[in-house]
Amino acid sequence: MDQYRIKPSDKTKIIDDPNDFSDNPKYIFNLLLSIITVSMRTLELVDELPKFEFEE
Repeated sequence: MDQYRIKPSDKTKIIDDPNDFSDNPKYIFNLLLSIITVSMRTLELVDELPKFEFEE
């Protein structure tokens, strides 16, 4: 999330605003929601996997 914050460059004083890259003002919020959804679904899928057994 640190990469998606608005920050000025110390040397050039140019402001880097990730929200300018998309016409959708909720782009970053939706991106975060997607990451959460994928993470939750991954946990569900991992729980459904059969237990792994191995011999030493």
